[in-house]
Amino acid sequence: MASFSPLVGGSPVLFTAAQISLFVTTLLYFAMNGAQIFETAVLVPRWTASPPDSFTLFRGPYAIDLKTFWIATHSIHEISMIAATVLCWKLEVRNALLLIFFLHLAVRVWTLAYFAPEIISFQRIAETGEAGLDLVRRVTLWKRWNILRVTAFVVLGFSMISVCLRALSR
Repeated sequence: MASFSPLVGGSPVLFTAAQISLFVTTLLYFAMNGAQIFETAVLVPRWTASPPDSFTLFRGPYAIDLKTFWIATHSIHEISMIAATVLCWKLEVRNALLLIFFLHLAVRVWTLAYFAPEIISFQRIAETGEAGLDLVRRVTLWKRWNILRVTAFVVLGFSMISVCLRALSR
């Protein structure tokens, strides 16, 4: 297995590929969490303020469309998480890492089943102007559930710290 050996206090400290991959995955989780918190704190309040009028953020040549960003971000993170899980398979952190991975996937499935279709629907309403009677309720629900979803991702990110520290202390 590959290793990295920096000097700490004059003595080499060996890090395995498993430990490095877990550290990188944890860093990526926090980068993703930061983007989610930014979006939830800055962008979501703007486009949910007064639908459909506030959907102007989704219209025109300079419309906000974060689809490519989120697909790339989640894909990179999930590939790194799979790699870390495979590389950490023989370590005592395997079960904790698997639990976090499956909980992460559950939140991702929720994202793909509910959040993505709804935001696409809101973007379509912004373009066509055809809003249903329950639009304010849908937007309010999306906003509330999004806070829970982002909180779940942040909790999972902090859980990764514990797993990473346990693996690095070997």
